[in-house]
Amino acid sequence: MSVLPYKDKQSSKSEQVAEMFDNISPKYDLLNHVLSGGIDIYWRKKAIKLLQKRQPKVILDIATGTGDFAIEALSLKPEKIIGVDISEGMLEVGRKKIQKLNKQDIITLQTGDSERLTFSDNYFDAVIVSFGVRNFQNLLSGLTEMNRVMKPGGTCVVVEFSKPQSFPIKQLYHFYSKYLLPLIGRTVSKDQAAYSYLPESVQAFPDGNAFLDIYTKAGFKNTQCIPLTFGICSIYVGHK
Repeated sequence: MSVLPYKDKQSSKSEQVAEMFDNISPKYDLLNHVLSGGIDIYWRKKAIKLLQKRQPKVILDIATGTGDFAIEALSLKPEKIIGVDISEGMLEVGRKKIQKLNKQDIITLQTGDSERLTFSDNYFDAVIVSFGVRNFQNLLSGLTEMNRVMKPGGTCVVVEFSKPQSFPIKQLYHFYSKYLLPLIGRTVSKDQAAYSYLPESVQAFPDGNAFLDIYTKAGFKNTQCIPLTFGICSIYVGHK
């Protein structure tokens, strides 16, 4: 988990991640949907549907970014959604989207470190995060914090990139993520490092059963991994 966006800088991973997302925030949504072919929208919808039976009333969206996952969670008809992110640039984009939807009374976005949450123990009915845990400086620490602030009986849903294993998807995905994705990302976002960091961080991330082991160490029970789209993405479910 030592992959850094800006290898020539001495700042911590969390500081570099915040800087990176501040830099790319104006183009982040466009690139996200283009680079995934729009399938990231399906991944989020699939993840939120897993919470329908639980009907959580108070939800925490970790590493909320521009708020897409929080907005998708509106379908659960919660009373309150709080989104936390270390990038103020991303949050500003998210706040504008929420204002356009006129949902400021339900969704609140605030600056914060996901590994040092300011909320009290056992506060949220559900905790969600999409494509954020990969950027934690300390994965176990971040997941443990997520467990701490969730009520007993609550559900945590994590959406994250994973590494496909089957031929030829494995080979095609490797070529796309190593060569095409960084090229498109650099051209559109003007950030030389951000879209090279993305595939590097995916490769370094402990996905599948390795993630479930850490999930369990963080205190989650009855954990489950649901691979999507040939294993390019996975949903991890845990309970408290």
